[in-house]
Amino acid sequence: MAWIYLVCAGLFEVAGAVGLNRWSSRRDAWGLIIICVSFLFSFSLLTAAMQDISMGTAYAVWTGIGSVGATVLGMIFYGESRQASRLFFLALVIAAAVGLKLIGE
Repeated sequence: MAWIYLVCAGLFEVAGAVGLNRWSSRRDAWGLIIICVSFLFSFSLLTAAMQDISMGTAYAVWTGIGSVGATVLGMIFYGESRQASRLFFLALVIAAAVGLKLIGE
C-alpha cells in the first residue's frame, strides 16, 4: 500500500507543478487552489508512504515522478522541447526510480 501512496503523492506533485505554472501565468484563484490542494495531498501521501519506505527511496521516487510527469506534461501541453537528449535523461530518471524499487524495501 505504501507504494500506491507514493505514486499518488508523485502524481499530486505533478498537479501542483501544473498549478504553479497556471499561477505564474494567470494569477487566478484556481491556480492557487490547485497548488494548495495538490501539495497538501502530495505531502500527506508522501508522509504515509514513508511509514514503510525509507526516506531516501521515497523522496527519490517522489521527486522522480514529479519531475518526469511535469516535464512530459510540459512537452504535451506547453510546447516544451522534445529533444532526444531530454527524453534520454527522463528515461534515466525512470530507470533510477525503478532500480531503487528493485533493490530496496
